[in-house]
Amino acid sequence: MKIAIGPITAGCQRHFASALFVIIAMLALSPLATCLSSGWVYNCGMQYIIDGHNLIPHVRGLSLQDLEDEQALIDILTPFLRATSSRALVFFDKAAQGHEGKRNFGLVQAVFVPASQSADSAIENHIHKLGASARNQTLVSSDRRVQAAGRARYMTILSSAELAHKIQAQVESHGNQTRIEQQLTPDEIARWEELFSQYGSQPPDGLNP
Repeated sequence: MKIAIGPITAGCQRHFASALFVIIAMLALSPLATCLSSGWVYNCGMQYIIDGHNLIPHVRGLSLQDLEDEQALIDILTPFLRATSSRALVFFDKAAQGHEGKRNFGLVQAVFVPASQSADSAIENHIHKLGASARNQTLVSSDRRVQAAGRARYMTILSSAELAHKIQAQVESHGNQTRIEQQLTPDEIARWEELFSQYGSQPPDGLNP
C-alpha cells in the first residue's frame, strides 16, 4: 500500500518555522544554554556567583587577616562543589597590581578585581551581562546592594552565612563517612579478605540477593 504525500504548502512551512522558533527560544533560556554559554560545558549543575571576601569571615577556620585567605577559600570550596556537582565564579577585590584578571582553579573560577573597582560593582556588571540567564544561577553575598542586583534578575540568593553552613555540613558529613570507614580493624579487614577469597565470586548460602 502506497501513501501519496502531496507537496508541502506554504502554510505548513510557516507552521514548521514557527514551531522551530519556539523550540530554539526555549533552549536559549534553558539552564543547559547557560552552562554552554559560560564555557562550563562539562558540568551543568548549580552555578554559584560568590562575593569571596564577604564569604570568608563566615567560613570556619578562615580569616581575612590570613595572607592566603583567597586560596584557602578556593581549597574549601572545591570539595563542596565536587560533592554537589556544582561550579563557582568567585570575585575577590583589592587584587595586587599585576595579579588582576580571571584564573581557573578547576571547579572554581576566580576573578581578581583591581583595586580601582569594588567586587560589588564587578559582580553587578557580571549579572547585568548575564541578562535573563542569570535566573539559573545562585548569588552568594550578604551585601544588600549585591543581593538587590541579583533579585532584579530573579536569581536565587544565599547569604554568606547560609552557604558557609552548607559547606560545614558537607565537611562534617564527609568526616562522619570517613570515621565509619575507619572503624574496621586490620584483623576484621583480613577476615573479610579471607572470606572473599574462600568463596570467590560466589557468595555463601544465605547471602544471595
